Amino acid sequence: MINSRRAVFLDHSSLDLGDLDLGALHDSFSPLQVHAHTTAEHLVERLQGAQVAISNKVALSAETLAACPELKLILVAATGTNNVDLVAARKLGISVSNCQGYGTPSVAQHTLMLLLNLATRVADYQRAVADGRWQQAKQFCLLDFPIMELSGKTLGLLGNGELGSAVARLAEAFGMRVVLGQIPGRPARADRLPLDELLPQVDALTLHCPLNQHTRHFIGARELALLKPGALVVNTARGGLIDEQALADALRSGHLGGAATDVLSVEPPVNGNPLLDADIPRLIVTPHNAWGSREARQRIVGQLAENAQAFFSGTPLRVVN
Repeated sequence: MINSRRAVFLDHSSLDLGDLDLGALHDSFSPLQVHAHTTAEHLVERLQGAQVAISNKVALSAETLAACPELKLILVAATGTNNVDLVAARKLGISVSNCQGYGTPSVAQHTLMLLLNLATRVADYQRAVADGRWQQAKQFCLLDFPIMELSGKTLGLLGNGELGSAVARLAEAFGMRVVLGQIPGRPARADRLPLDELLPQVDALTLHCPLNQHTRHFIGARELALLKPGALVVNTARGGLIDEQALADALRSGHLGGAATDVLSVEPPVNGNPLLDADIPRLIVTPHNAWGSREARQRIVGQLAENAQAFFSGTPLRVVN
């Protein structure tokens, strides 16, 4: 056990639904204080005297960090660190470690699940059965909605890191041909096609790249129009990668065969979103839950404990700052 290392988990309920083993995390600190949620008004008070802050999405600003002089380590219970002022942390000598690769199997299978649902029109057929249309059919089956086989189709992949590679392997198992696209802001590579060459030849497009100044809205109205009529689009990366109004318009026009997203530009979408309008056809929206399998969340617990133990032993892991 690490002695005299006080840690505070600020938003425990964002990770644990009561189904995780937190033993390794508790063993890493003395003591570990756990809070289901933490609002801005209670943040500094809860971090007073703590050497370690654990946060999934609670924002740790420069002002907050400056008000917590004993803080030495921030453990982010996710990969993204946009909730932490990294510049301020560096100036104050606070190390920041994140979790990496924990959700690859979960997000990869979710991506294929969305792609398969779009290709087979599951939502439309389920609705037809619920509405009694199969019961009234004149033959044994109902084939009112076109079904696409993934086998033999081309998948355009934007982002070929650990997650994108996992999606590529699953797609290839279904008989798809995978083509890699060039991500804006990155050096050109011979094995990556520029978007204008990639988009017209793919039957489906999936996104697995980070959101930054180069990639925000890099799939907009012009890029969607370059896709084949009937093409499918799946986004399990970040909502801001796609111009959401342009995607809604492309679906309403009938140009796309369908789209699915696990992410929106603002989450939760308390003030609405163009992709939540009820009249958009052939669209699936899931609530940023692709990463959330129990196995993936348990991996986060393990990595948080590893990061803490490595930091205090002088060999920090997964350091982003």
